[in-house]
Amino acid sequence: MAELTVRGFFESLPEKLEADPGKLSGMDCVYQFNIDGEGGGRWYVTIKDNKVTVNEGGAEDPNCIITIKDEDFIELLSGTLNPQMAFMMGKLKVAGDMGLALKLGTFLQG
Repeated sequence: MAELTVRGFFESLPEKLEADPGKLSGMDCVYQFNIDGEGGGRWYVTIKDNKVTVNEGGAEDPNCIITIKDEDFIELLSGTLNPQMAFMMGKLKVAGDMGLALKLGTFLQG
């Protein structure tokens, strides 16, 4: 199995989420991800009309902003770090719509 990377996650995200349209039903939002560290970067994910678009950089007006270190993000993706625990430990910071942040947990590990 290929090594899990932040970039690899974002590149595969549209196909992964669009394969299960039920997860996207009724969603119209923009997530901004600020991943700190050498393997990180900035990406924004737009979900609209059951379609997912990922772009590098910063979104103009995101609904939810997620800030996390690259190694912690990889642990979230691999399931070794629980999103709620990461938030309580200060490893995961959320600004904006907390409901969207909670929904994100199903995307990251689903």
